Amino acid sequence: MKKIARLLLALALCGGAQAAIAQSAAIDGQVTKVDQSAKKITIKHGAIRKLDMDQGMTMVFLAPDPNMLKAVKAGDKVKFDAERVNGQLTLTKIEKTK
Repeated sequence: MKKIARLLLALALCGGAQAAIAQSAAIDGQVTKVDQSAKKITIKHGAIRKLDMDQGMTMVFLAPDPNMLKAVKAGDKVKFDAERVNGQLTLTKIEKTK
């Protein structure tokens, strides 16, 4: 009986890990504007459920790393991740796609 309980616990933990991985999956988008002086990138994207965005839209994201601003330009298709930091939508990762 203990073996079954341990097995069920292990399966439950694995399922939780898979959900966390899916939640942090990169978001597809297209850069519409890069504002170097304001350190912001505007991206047209699909739903971002972890940020309570159930529909696609165009949003402005803070780019705290200057390299992010240099890595992309308007028109680039990207995969990115973002978090809400001190109430501001902030990019944590961005990379061009083909």
